[in-house]
Amino acid sequence: MSEHERNILVTSALPYANGDLHLGHMVEYLQTDIWVRFQKMRGHRCIFVCATDTHGTPIMLRAQKEGIAPEDLIARVGEVMSKDFSDFLVDFDNFHSTHSQENRELVETMYLRLRDAGHIRSEVIKQAFDEQENMFLPDRFVRGECPRCGAADQYGDSCESCGATYSPGDLKNPVSVLSGTPPSERESEHFFFRLGDFEEMLREWVSSGRLHESVSRKLEEWFDAGLKDWDISRDAPYFGFEIPDQPGKYFYVWLDAPVGYQASFLNLCKRRDDLDFDEFWGRDSKAELYHFIGKDIVYFHSLFWPAVLTGANYRTPTAVFAHGFLTVNGQKMSKSRGTFITARTYLDHLDPEYLRYYYASKLGAGIDDIDLNLEDFTARVNSDLVGKLVNIASRCAGFISKRFDGQLSDELMDPALFAEFTQASEGIAQAYESREFARAMREIMALADKANQFIDTHKPWVMAKDPEQLHAVQAVCTQGLNMFRVLMGFLKPVLPGIAQRAEEFLATGDMNWDSVSSPLLGTKIETFKPLAVRVDPQSVNAMVDASREDLKTSEKTKPMDPIADEIDINTFASVDLRVARIVNAQQVEGAEKLLQLTLDIGGETRNVFAGIKAAYDPETLIGRLTVMVANLKPRKMRFGLSEGMVLAAGPGGADIFILSPDEGAEPGMRIK
Repeated sequence: MSEHERNILVTSALPYANGDLHLGHMVEYLQTDIWVRFQKMRGHRCIFVCATDTHGTPIMLRAQKEGIAPEDLIARVGEVMSKDFSDFLVDFDNFHSTHSQENRELVETMYLRLRDAGHIRSEVIKQAFDEQENMFLPDRFVRGECPRCGAADQYGDSCESCGATYSPGDLKNPVSVLSGTPPSERESEHFFFRLGDFEEMLREWVSSGRLHESVSRKLEEWFDAGLKDWDISRDAPYFGFEIPDQPGKYFYVWLDAPVGYQASFLNLCKRRDDLDFDEFWGRDSKAELYHFIGKDIVYFHSLFWPAVLTGANYRTPTAVFAHGFLTVNGQKMSKSRGTFITARTYLDHLDPEYLRYYYASKLGAGIDDIDLNLEDFTARVNSDLVGKLVNIASRCAGFISKRFDGQLSDELMDPALFAEFTQASEGIAQAYESREFARAMREIMALADKANQFIDTHKPWVMAKDPEQLHAVQAVCTQGLNMFRVLMGFLKPVLPGIAQRAEEFLATGDMNWDSVSSPLLGTKIETFKPLAVRVDPQSVNAMVDASREDLKTSEKTKPMDPIADEIDINTFASVDLRVARIVNAQQVEGAEKLLQLTLDIGGETRNVFAGIKAAYDPETLIGRLTVMVANLKPRKMRFGLSEGMVLAAGPGGADIFILSPDEGAEPGMRIK
């Protein structure tokens, strides 16, 4: 390795092997891949590893539901994820699994070192237990009313309404997600990592510039609240690695998951003679180590992970790079709107490099969320990649091929302009290095504008009509193609596929960061073929529609809700069911699912809001008979007072059916 070459190991957070990758996930993997490709173009030794995160209760339960072994489930999901990553041109040096022999050996070694150094303690704790399913319940498998604000149907560890954090035992009216029954409490011995042992080290590490300053400020709140010991064990049944000498006790998934970074690299070391595990992970390692993660898992990667590494005598990360979440069209991804888009659904309809470019045009070094606005996506890709970048090559290549047998001029027409392009190299490189991808894209596209202005000024299509100006045509187009080549080199980390096709067209060989600074002169190019085509808005619409269709399919195949608790005949008799005629029906402004119905129940009208908008055009309901619960207590809603409930059946969405009684029924008639 030369004195200027860096030794870099890079990881992305491990995708959980319990579902499909979606476009929110892809923000991280594309950001990381772009950064890694840039480092490799600069000539550094940069290794990119990842793995599927495979342990935990959710995977165990999903495998049981499918009637297969957890190992079969994670193998299948891992294959699907690998294909999605490959098709998005994410180029891992190794993609492994946390359910591996390397991971087992490393996490056991880590645990034993921590235990022997006095950083592990045990404690008997009380936990929620599902008597029907005969298992302890993870926090998120208990739901109930928030103990602080009273919001219903909240997880056992935190409230999505008020943000409070608590333990499952604090919930009011808790129930098990698995059986729907109230959990009992049972005692169990658990093992805890003494995080507070590392407070001084962590304070220094957090403030050392290894994190974005906004992340460092956030972590200060955890120090102020006091570092709490971390429960690293779970009880059987559990899919994971059993703790040495502790039968029926398993490592919590969040302990062995980050060890998966080490395990994937160790697996790669076994196949490559040029890599040494300790060179990258040893306590005295001089290599650079970077983790790319989402801001939701900063706590684990910036407190627990550095502390565990230090306690087990490994090095800590050089830096942890956190990014924000993805919104689509300015809102949280939504299945009902078709904007919860899986990686595969996108790939079925659109070119992966278009998303790579769009994300790059939005990403900075901070943790701000980014928005995938589908109209802006279409316009920006068509404007920047097709209208600006590829347009330079397509405008020049035809003249060179037809008039000059593919031969470029022996000299540049405007060396100073070409130098302006190449001199932008270090500024753009600095933007890539600091993960300011949006700034890099702006600077590159500003240069693309200059290249197009140059061509527009000289108008080779006009000069080509004058035989005496043919030499000038060749010069203009040679200049244009060389500027295009520089831009393509700058964009190669983002657009590796288009860059490869450009390399073949220009017969330039594999471009690295420095090679584009020397112009192509006197060489021959190949026949130009389109490098990118415009995004068709219909393809975007089809992708959204397919995402909605995926939802309908999942709704139809999901199991029915469990039968509610039994009621006696007297309770049922107290429900006053009446025939009602719909005398008016209208849309509710600002409501996704509701229609406002005016119901005649025989000499009296009621206003009722019904969640049937997806199933019915309001005009088709007027005059129809239905059944309503007439003695339901009126409910004040954001849109007004609802004075009853319309009965309907069906799986939901567009498949909702109003129950019409016999035509002989009259409004107000009671149903017995």
